[in-house]
Amino acid sequence: MDAIPPWTRHNVLPEPDLPRADDLVAVGRNRARAVQVGPSRFLKHNDVSCEIEFKQRCMRDGIVMVHTQVGYRDPEKSRLAFRDIHDHVTKRGGRVDRYGICLDWSMGYKPQDRSKAPKGTGLILSAPENFQDLCESAPVSPHFGDFVLGMPAAVENTEAALLAGSTAIGNMGQYFTFRLPHYNDDVQITEATVTALALCAAQPVPVLIHSNVDDGFAAQFSDLSCALGAVMLERYIVEDLLGCKMGHCYGHTFSEPLSRWAFQRSLSRLEGCVGTMVYGNTTSYGPSDPENYAALASYLGVDIAAQRTQPSGHAINPIPITEAMRIPEIDEIVDANLFAARLMDQSQPLTPIYHMEAVDVIADLLTTGGKTFYDRVMAGLAERGIDTGDAVEMLLTIKRLGARQLEALYGPGAPDSTKPSGRMPLVESPVVAEINNLSAQVLDNTLDVANIVRAAGLTVCVATTDVHEYGKNLIDQVLRDLNVELIDGGVSTDPEVLARLAHQSNANAIAISTYNGIALPFLSALQTEMASIGCEIPVYIGGKLNHIPNDSNTSLPIDVSDELESLGAIACPQVETMILALAAPKL
Repeated sequence: MDAIPPWTRHNVLPEPDLPRADDLVAVGRNRARAVQVGPSRFLKHNDVSCEIEFKQRCMRDGIVMVHTQVGYRDPEKSRLAFRDIHDHVTKRGGRVDRYGICLDWSMGYKPQDRSKAPKGTGLILSAPENFQDLCESAPVSPHFGDFVLGMPAAVENTEAALLAGSTAIGNMGQYFTFRLPHYNDDVQITEATVTALALCAAQPVPVLIHSNVDDGFAAQFSDLSCALGAVMLERYIVEDLLGCKMGHCYGHTFSEPLSRWAFQRSLSRLEGCVGTMVYGNTTSYGPSDPENYAALASYLGVDIAAQRTQPSGHAINPIPITEAMRIPEIDEIVDANLFAARLMDQSQPLTPIYHMEAVDVIADLLTTGGKTFYDRVMAGLAERGIDTGDAVEMLLTIKRLGARQLEALYGPGAPDSTKPSGRMPLVESPVVAEINNLSAQVLDNTLDVANIVRAAGLTVCVATTDVHEYGKNLIDQVLRDLNVELIDGGVSTDPEVLARLAHQSNANAIAISTYNGIALPFLSALQTEMASIGCEIPVYIGGKLNHIPNDSNTSLPIDVSDELESLGAIACPQVETMILALAAPKL
């Protein structure tokens, strides 16, 4: 672990005239005079004023809520999904309480900039009335979780969501880690986010501000207790400084059952906790349907039991077993929800036999470590002149320092130079353990060529096209284990920047981890820049290698591995493919 240099206020906040949070709050409150939570089928159907009221009723009555993700590129197909999923599941005795609406990342840009923005595979709503049409399609709570807060268009998208009757809006986790391509103005994003939060705080009913810790810092900490401390920091900013009510989501990367359950219990101990949802453990899915059903049952069983033994308001989330391979179809989402409904029925008699001692041991460590991390960060910021009473300064400072530096400076664990963060974790992050295990599996699968790569003295530049850095972390670990020199190409890297970095670093290859719908345009721009600067090295690309064709009438992406290879890349459905290719010139 390299030494973390000391930081000063000037290094982190060099701007002489940052906007003041009080001024932005005034703007948000003023906008609330014209923009207020509109009616929705969900609110009317359940006779509640907001989703928080509904959650509190479910917690009181022992009801486990169910959350489902929906958001096809085509708004009409999304409306059809809203209606059909709810109708089919409820007719079979299941429940669907809330929909996570998967907006496309291009929706994060200001409306006037979206036509030129790169598009993924998510939902594109071109006008406020489109938000309303969608939300009226079923009596299900509309959760606008991504690409609203923490984005350049935070105010515009928040207004549209509120008018459509949404009382659950996010995603604050994205503020700290997401970056839209070719957009670097984090001061503007902070202004928009604080203004939008003030708009929510000024509503006549409580609006639940959502944050997904996996989209934020959780996947970057090596100590899971720091993730809980980050929750405390976010709650301080959003609730104490800006007057909103906050709920957190977790789960994408929580593959280890005990720590998954313990994190829920540690969240439930926070005063006033009302969670949004616990996301499905998508990293445990692979190409085998039967094995994916086992993974689905494993994490759902834990999440159902957690809500029954110590309710925290989190809705469970049955992820279709095809999620690892492609965007699921409507009938596959229905199947996953019916599976969850049956599992809830079957597991009900087991509740009295749960023994929580092992879970509580971990939860106690998380609680103690999280509070220590929170206290140390707050003291460290104040010591360096950060106004901890101003939401703008707090948000920008935490965002710019980043998870790894915050953990190294203020983590609760004892100093240990052998650990990635420079500290011994109180509770090792399940992401760290999982990536180490997966790396070992990859090396076992490539034993016959691993020594060839080790002896080659290679340098590889590794990057992601978007914020999903799980794949990059795995590639980094595998290459590190193969003695390959790593050049950090960054997360959400612009292709032109990546090409120049790889060229200047004399890298032997570029390795890219990508997500839905981005691979083809990213690679095209990368290859164009590489050609212009004379960079002639292999490009390996893996992840979700798909794209929605311009003439598509299904709203579903197709595999574009062949097109990527026609552009000169090496498509890697598995990490092993890259290792074999790296060794091939030496065989």
